[in-house]
Amino acid sequence: MNNSIRNITLVGLLVAMSIVLSRVASIRIPFAGVEGVRIGFGKLPIFLASLMLGPLYGGLVGAVADFLGYIIQPIGPYVPHFTIISALCGVIPIMVLRIIKGKEDHIINITISVGIAVIVTELFLIPYSLNLIFGIPWPVLVVPRLISVPLTIAIYSYLIHVFIRRKVLQIVH
Repeated sequence: MNNSIRNITLVGLLVAMSIVLSRVASIRIPFAGVEGVRIGFGKLPIFLASLMLGPLYGGLVGAVADFLGYIIQPIGPYVPHFTIISALCGVIPIMVLRIIKGKEDHIINITISVGIAVIVTELFLIPYSLNLIFGIPWPVLVVPRLISVPLTIAIYSYLIHVFIRRKVLQIVH
C-alpha cells in the first residue's frame, strides 16, 4: 500500500479513536459550569500519531480530533485554544524524543516525552486557558490535575511501551 494512503488511513483511524475515547469513554469533572478535568484515554491516539507518523501528523490528529469532537458533541462554547493545545499534544512527544536521542523503546525515554507533553498541556496550558477565558481560579483548576497528571503519564507511558514491545507501534526517526 502506498505510504501516503497508509498514513491518511491511520490518521483517520486515530482521529476516530481519540474522539470516541475522549467524548464517550471518559469521566468529566466540571468546575464552575465548565469541564475542569477529563479523565480518559482520548490523548493516547494523539500521542501514538506523534510517535508513529511524526509531529505534522500528530498535530493534525490532535487538532482534527478536537474540532470534530466538538462538532459531534459540543461541551460549552467552541474555544480554538483547546484545538491548538490538542495539536501540541501531537507535536511535543516526538520532538522531545528526537531531542533526547535515547533508545526509543526505553520506558524512561517514553515517559519523559509523554510526561513533558502532558505536563505542558494538561497542567499549564489548559488551566491557563480556562482561567483566561472563563475566569476559573487557578487552585480550582490545578489541584485536581496534580493528582491526575502523574497517573496519566504513567498509564500512557506504559501503554505506549507495551505497543512498542509488541511491535504494534514503530517510532519514526
